[in-house]
Amino acid sequence: MDFLHDQKGIWLFPFQLGKGHYWLPTLAVAGGTAGLIVADPHIMPYFRSHQGNLDDVNDVFDAQISTAAVVAIPATLMITGYARHDNYQVGTALLSAEAYADSAVVDLAVKAITRRERPADVPPGAPFTNTFFNGGKSPFKGSSFPSGHAAGAFSVATVIAGRYHTHRWVPWVMYGFATAVSLSRVTTLAHFPSDVFLGAALGYTITRFQVLKPR
Repeated sequence: MDFLHDQKGIWLFPFQLGKGHYWLPTLAVAGGTAGLIVADPHIMPYFRSHQGNLDDVNDVFDAQISTAAVVAIPATLMITGYARHDNYQVGTALLSAEAYADSAVVDLAVKAITRRERPADVPPGAPFTNTFFNGGKSPFKGSSFPSGHAAGAFSVATVIAGRYHTHRWVPWVMYGFATAVSLSRVTTLAHFPSDVFLGAALGYTITRFQVLKPR
């Protein structure tokens, strides 16, 4: 029921804008995304030409490894929370899963619409332009915009950072981890910088303003 309530709030968000709410963060996210879309074709050639130098980093942040690491955090909280009979910790794990699912639905919906070609699929020597509405056969797997890894990592990080903010090191560790996962999607040529920026913004804002809001 919480998940359905979240989705209702997310997809009715334009009505909040109509009432004059949340314009500043919306403009910040839209402006940042637009600026990076313009910059993407000029940034990606560097990472394509330096793939050999980034092999060690890319191996550590492989797509499957990154996904497993993000999922392992709430799973570990859940297991240890039950073992310690810590309801707050179990609740944090459940909220992390809820936030992850909420951001994933939005991410997949935008992917299906934009169908952006991934940087790795751009032929060698070809420019990184005209990538939107040019993805593979699958509207999800072959679509780059936005980054699901960034959305998932920041949704989980925002829950844990918010719930344990009294431990000053927790927000730094969680957001640092989410940032590393997100940036790795650019170095591996899986995503453009604008994909990662929007994914991170979606993960943070959906969690901060929908999942963690008082009910």
